[in-house]
Amino acid sequence: MVQIDRSIASAEVMKKYLIGSVLSGGGSVPAKEASAKTWINMVNEFQKGSLSTRLGIPMIYGIDAVHGHNNVYKATIFPHNIGIGATRDPELVKRIGAAPALEVRARGIPYTEGYLYTSAENELKYFYW
Repeated sequence: MVQIDRSIASAEVMKKYLIGSVLSGGGSVPAKEASAKTWINMVNEFQKGSLSTRLGIPMIYGIDAVHGHNNVYKATIFPHNIGIGATRDPELVKRIGAAPALEVRARGIPYTEGYLYTSAENELKYFYW
């Protein structure tokens, strides 16, 4: 499967090149101060291109929402995971994880990068690459 950035995606590109996934990385937005409707329409257009291929396989749309749905205008932004972990409050961590999930799904996006839950003393072992 090939994943491309939102900035080069279109219904035509999805169909012609059989793209399997599109990602909105940091700052990759459909328009400045884009509304939820703008996001939904954009994702749906890409999906139409994917579904119009011979096999009709839907694409996967993803977004960088590690600290909240930060690509969306007026979204709530959260601290880095080390700061959230420092609260030692599992219920707060759960609520913080749920907030961007709701915001992302409300814009028709089924996949997101998410928090990596680690403790401070183990953090480095997850970043060895």
